[in-house]
Amino acid sequence: MFVKKEIVEQLRRKYPVGTRVELIRMNDEQAPPIGTYGTVNGVDDMGSIMVAWDSGGRLSVVYGEDMCRKLEK
Repeated sequence: MFVKKEIVEQLRRKYPVGTRVELIRMNDEQAPPIGTYGTVNGVDDMGSIMVAWDSGGRLSVVYGEDMCRKLEK
């Protein structure tokens, strides 16, 4: 899937490295449970948010398929 550069840049501004997130939806058998918290490690060129989940996994939140929400400080 191609994601416009502008969208990738918006995601990088919204989810900078170190941002805390909560998993809302992920279409993957290996996904952590809904509601799992994690820390953003970056956003790749496809717009996927790379997350180190508190449960130990490192699955990315895929743009347009999965969903997470940014936790406010």
